Amino acid sequence: MNPFDQTTDRSNTQSVKWDYTEEIFGIKDVLPMWVADMDFKAPQEVVAALAERAAHGIFGYTSPGSGAKKSVQMWMKKRHNWDITQESIVFSSGVVTALSMAIQSLTEPGDSVLIQSPVYHPFFDITEKNNRTIVNNQLSLVRGHYEIDFADLEKKLSDPDVKLMLLCSPHNPGGRVWSLDELRKIGELCAAHHVIVVSDEIHSDLMLFGHKHVPLASISKELANLSITCMSPSKTFNLAGLQSSAIIIPNKDLRAKYEDFQKRQGFFTLNTFGITAMEAAYTYGDPWLEELKTYLEGNVKTVTSFIAQKLPELKVIQPDSTYLVWIDCRSLSKTDAELKELLLEKGRLALEEGTKYGHGGEGFVRMNIGCPRSVVIEGLKRLEKAFS
Repeated sequence: MNPFDQTTDRSNTQSVKWDYTEEIFGIKDVLPMWVADMDFKAPQEVVAALAERAAHGIFGYTSPGSGAKKSVQMWMKKRHNWDITQESIVFSSGVVTALSMAIQSLTEPGDSVLIQSPVYHPFFDITEKNNRTIVNNQLSLVRGHYEIDFADLEKKLSDPDVKLMLLCSPHNPGGRVWSLDELRKIGELCAAHHVIVVSDEIHSDLMLFGHKHVPLASISKELANLSITCMSPSKTFNLAGLQSSAIIIPNKDLRAKYEDFQKRQGFFTLNTFGITAMEAAYTYGDPWLEELKTYLEGNVKTVTSFIAQKLPELKVIQPDSTYLVWIDCRSLSKTDAELKELLLEKGRLALEEGTKYGHGGEGFVRMNIGCPRSVVIEGLKRLEKAFS
């Protein structure tokens, strides 16, 4: 049996995905395929490293030292052909936390932050809750994939109030991998208008169907100098609960501002087990990741084939990356509230509603297929029941 076909009962583990579904959706007995964590066990090398660390029995203050930094450095070179210095690496408990700290440390209340909807919903929350103004360069859905309106992007970056851009690369929820030319053009426009780019690249290891991720900061020294790159093993190896991320800031002045703000917020170090898991995953996780990507490609093909045959009125936005599938339900002519009700009440299926992702997300749903194929198939049957 393929190890990714194995089902594991996650109930009673304080799992947000499985134990809090009723609290979040207000309904029992629904299949949760919403929040972005996988139902696969982490690589055995990671589990073994955590078990060994737990057996030690002493869990005092721990710091991610040179070993953790070296593992990040080696991973970036091996997976993304990106040479970084250990000095450029700063740690954070999570990427969303890092995005928020970047906004707070590098902009002022009242400044504008540019985002590209539909996009990962915390981009909106952390901008607004920190009293910054959202400026939206909405993505265009063209022939089944998202494209950037560069004329609109340049116009909005030229606004002197726009100090920072949040880039989602690869894109969530659409799964789009931005090309080298697109990334270079984003960087050139930001450089021309003195805008800092904070690039959320948390899904960058999950490349599907031969696609290649290019870290924005790897393109040139100029782009490295104006960017902050947020990476983490959390999505790659299903380690989100261990709260460890690597934030790469080559510009020493930006890094100093960021680290100073971390200290003022009382951030001290990472979770002991988060450090252990990060080092083990980045050191030994390559074979497991390659097997995972092949399995996810099979899940994508399963979803695409099923919907084409059983629900042809829906359209799957073919993902270049991630284990998230963005499904266009607009031809059903239902409101988002009606879509949600049908899914929950009739299909007993919990998906992410598209409106969470801002303008352009209306009429879409997001399905997490980072789970055994039997669960994917069950979810698809429930999707068919909901919309039949």
